[in-house]
Amino acid sequence: NQCFYPDVVSTAQHLTDLATALASRGHEVTVIASDRGYDDPSHRFKRREHWNGLNIIRIPAASFGKSSKWRRALNFGSFLVLCSLRLLVLRRFDVVVALTSPPLISFLAALFVKLKGGSFCFWVMDLNPDEAIAAGWLQQNSATSRVLQWMLNYSLKVASRTVVLDRFMKERVVAKDVDAARIAIVPPWSHDDHVVYSATRREAFRQQHGLCSKFVVMYSGNHSPCHPLDTLLDAARALKQESSIVFCFVGGGSEQVKVREAGLSNVRCLPYQPLNELSNSLSAADLHVVVMGEKFVGIVHPCKVYNILSIGAPVLYIGPEPSHVTDIASQHGQFFMSRHSDVDSVVSAIQKATAFRQRQPVIAYGKEKLVSRLIALVEVSQDFSGLQESYPDPSPGR
Repeated sequence: NQCFYPDVVSTAQHLTDLATALASRGHEVTVIASDRGYDDPSHRFKRREHWNGLNIIRIPAASFGKSSKWRRALNFGSFLVLCSLRLLVLRRFDVVVALTSPPLISFLAALFVKLKGGSFCFWVMDLNPDEAIAAGWLQQNSATSRVLQWMLNYSLKVASRTVVLDRFMKERVVAKDVDAARIAIVPPWSHDDHVVYSATRREAFRQQHGLCSKFVVMYSGNHSPCHPLDTLLDAARALKQESSIVFCFVGGGSEQVKVREAGLSNVRCLPYQPLNELSNSLSAADLHVVVMGEKFVGIVHPCKVYNILSIGAPVLYIGPEPSHVTDIASQHGQFFMSRHSDVDSVVSAIQKATAFRQRQPVIAYGKEKLVSRLIALVEVSQDFSGLQESYPDPSPGR
């Protein structure tokens, strides 16, 4: 995967959790990642490092910025080429786990297993080229789309097990003619060993960023076109005269420029928070916002909702129904639902939430349980029979 410790984006944190847990069970674990920070490519990490029992190999890659699609493609391409060359000189491994950053790095993992042996576990964090097609970056029937779709299908075919994040993603993978018995659902876990509600940290963060006495509406995580923020920004405009309400955007991504350029006095923009400080920012919010684009159900999976649940704050969801978020909302309270472009509904939800002070932490998606489930999938032999019986697909809220 492109992202790994000490990077702070979601896939880096989840892969770090899996890798360190495998090492703690006595496995020999080698990690291949990029030597550049995901959100800040100018931040470089050590090329070789032995950390927490892991052998980390970081691949150099070009950085052309993220201001256009072709620049991002060049970034991905340079990493994939250099990663391919590094893989050629690596030995065989018993199991290879690949995520999805950059898109279709799973294809390299599939080729590596075919060339050198071992089994392949495909951990699908998002589906590409499906995501690029849904976003309008690729035409459905273009030659490029067909090639990329073939690469994805090849990865799914070679994988002895495929891990997806929700039932909608599983349906999309099954539709690609993949045996459902070889697919398991493991939702991303909350980092409940680090992220808990803290009144002390809440007040310290609010004081540090001038949020005292404010009702804080927070969007925390990746600012991606797949999670369009237009409706939330329009709600901020509609509420700009409400001096007691402030909107706090924490994280990074290509869409953060749009937030900054809105020029709203009731909006604050902050960078990604390291894991050991995430409780501070998440506890500081009075209402958290989770956004999903209309076309992206089963393609992407905003996992910020799990840490939010562990904090126990109310959630405003802006997006299509049904989705994995509405599945969760049906099992747990404290959710306000709205749709894209329905600014009045978002404004109304925020105003209602100002009177909502109760916090109800949810531990159904705890790290220990879900990491153990994923480890079982990695450790299991290539014979996939009986796996679903031992590790069933989790129902919403379980």
